Amino acid sequence: MTPNEYCQDKASKSGSSFYYSFLFLPPKKRQAIIALYAFCREVDDIVDECTDEAIAHTKLQWWRSEIDAIFSGNAQHPVSKALDEARQNHYLPQEYFLEIIDGMAMDLQHCEYESFKHLALYCYRVAGVVGLMSAEIFGYTDRKTLKYAENLGTALQLTNILRDVREDADRGRIYLPQDDLQRFGISRQDILQHKMSNNFQKMMKFQAERAREYYQSAMKKLPDIDRHAQMSGLVMAEIYRTTLDEIEKDGFRVLEHRTRLTPLRKLWIAYKTARKERRLYKAFKKQTEIKQGDKL
Repeated sequence: MTPNEYCQDKASKSGSSFYYSFLFLPPKKRQAIIALYAFCREVDDIVDECTDEAIAHTKLQWWRSEIDAIFSGNAQHPVSKALDEARQNHYLPQEYFLEIIDGMAMDLQHCEYESFKHLALYCYRVAGVVGLMSAEIFGYTDRKTLKYAENLGTALQLTNILRDVREDADRGRIYLPQDDLQRFGISRQDILQHKMSNNFQKMMKFQAERAREYYQSAMKKLPDIDRHAQMSGLVMAEIYRTTLDEIEKDGFRVLEHRTRLTPLRKLWIAYKTARKERRLYKAFKKQTEIKQGDKL
């Protein structure tokens, strides 16, 4: 199995929504983004599956060393070898990979976050940075696209947090900001014991609106000239926004079960979004040509 085949296998087996956004990319870009995704899965799985905290720290430290190896041309792991190829074709700075690992390490150090300010740092490290690297792989003309990518990464992570409240609680983790829980009269035990209430639903609605603000901020920051290049991110945004809508339609009953979209629905959302973005791109190109013609 080649390094790229290893990454492809890891991505396809995960069942993640991210996989559907990669379908419309050219082969080289698709290989690069799947390698990045596979790296994120490798370090995330350490935190989620390793029950011994000391061992988890040791494994994350190994990945820090492996990142050094990638950038010195001595990659060992199949994912690292695929990333080595990706970084030769795209701007993927070493410090971004280390930020992601630092974010994963926060899961070992913090089971709770005092305020959204503290949670925002976590979101930046585990998702905002991934958004920045994804934007580099997809390509852009206007640097404002990087702010779009960072905001979108945070929006996706906030959606993940709302979707996975029960699953995280079962691991002893509560990502919902503690000051927000206190404001709505919800205790730590309420979350850990999966206790639904009207106050919990109100608090979740507040969190959902915060996530939507990040989606809106991201879209406002995306220049028209880069929409087509960033199509994969837009597909992902639509899948995750739909998930957020479904969570709300279900009454925010995330302590009872996890809201999921079927693979077929994700594929349909991806297809519709890609078709819409292609139409917009054609209209943008036509408008640009008209403006250029007027100047001649």
